[in-house]
Amino acid sequence: MIDLDSNATTRLAPEVMDAMLPWLRDQHANPSGAYGAAKRARQAIEQARSQVAELLGARPEEIVFTSGGTESVNAALHSLHTLTGEGEILVSAIEHSAVLRFVDALPRQTRRLGVDAGGRVELDEMREASGGAAFISLMAANNEVGTIQPLNEAIAIAREAGIPIHSDATQAIGKIPFTIEDHPADLISLSAHKFHGPKGIGALYVRQGLDFKPLLHGGGQEKGRRSGTENTAAIVAMGVAAELARRELENDLSQRLGQLRDRFEEQVLESLTGVQRNGSLQHRLPNTSHLSFKGCEAEGLIILLDEFGVQCSAGSACMTGKREPSHVQMAMGIDPATAKSSLRFSFSRLNAQQDADDAAKALVRAVEKLRGIQGSGTGPVVIYGS
Repeated sequence: MIDLDSNATTRLAPEVMDAMLPWLRDQHANPSGAYGAAKRARQAIEQARSQVAELLGARPEEIVFTSGGTESVNAALHSLHTLTGEGEILVSAIEHSAVLRFVDALPRQTRRLGVDAGGRVELDEMREASGGAAFISLMAANNEVGTIQPLNEAIAIAREAGIPIHSDATQAIGKIPFTIEDHPADLISLSAHKFHGPKGIGALYVRQGLDFKPLLHGGGQEKGRRSGTENTAAIVAMGVAAELARRELENDLSQRLGQLRDRFEEQVLESLTGVQRNGSLQHRLPNTSHLSFKGCEAEGLIILLDEFGVQCSAGSACMTGKREPSHVQMAMGIDPATAKSSLRFSFSRLNAQQDADDAAKALVRAVEKLRGIQGSGTGPVVIYGS
């Protein structure tokens, strides 16, 4: 099976598994204990904190471990909502549901900033709305179409307006170089399973000196910023995954991913008509290809591709199987029929050139087969209805 759904999750790296196993099998001590085994668990957690911090170019004490990207996002937004005064919350219209659903549930006004046809936030609108706003939350890169946002420009707008800014960098970290020096946001969310770590573990960067109001209260772990007994095995695994990601990025990972994606796209576009690439072609993640196929429905293509040995998504994995067109594509001005024909292919460092070649051939075969079925008058393979 060729896995081209790495924006949904990545395969656990062997080195990560090896690092994790002892803490699942033998080293079971609670890191808050005072005896030797507990102290060793605490030391392992602090080493992992340093590894994650090094990936971001941050201080270890600025890293808070969480249960994943969603909690990291919710914790950041909860803190900003609690500590800021009156004013609108500014988010882009194409944020992940972890952002949009959280702010929509708050008893205050949220403004969803528009994006251009490539999926980049409208900075003029952000600048105009920033006066009197409470805070900004802008993703670093979109999980669906792969568009990289003008985060530094947004940070500059926030600084000028004197308001804090959070970035959901879940899809960017581990795929492109991303450091605090280059992107000095106040809070940054990340998740281990997006860069070959385990699911259920993430982190939140909290800028040193920034007031922070925790989402979870209890035993006061993570220096009072996130209570709950630490998942030592998962934290250790995230640290190793972060170290591996840093090394791969230093070894031109972004360029290698871009070569795989471009090779895949070139073969598809040469072999098929009626294919549309979505998202900014200049500002996008190197691993992500988002394509629409005229005369096809995404769910039918996914079924055929699965039979042909290729895994991908109909947009965000969080939205797969839902009838409504993607909110991301709607915000970009893509018509509903085109949106429902869209697939996301996302590569990882564990993919090879042969994967790109074989996946392109399988995709061409699937599109031609589905178009033949739908063109014969038998109707679509997947019917969107109740």
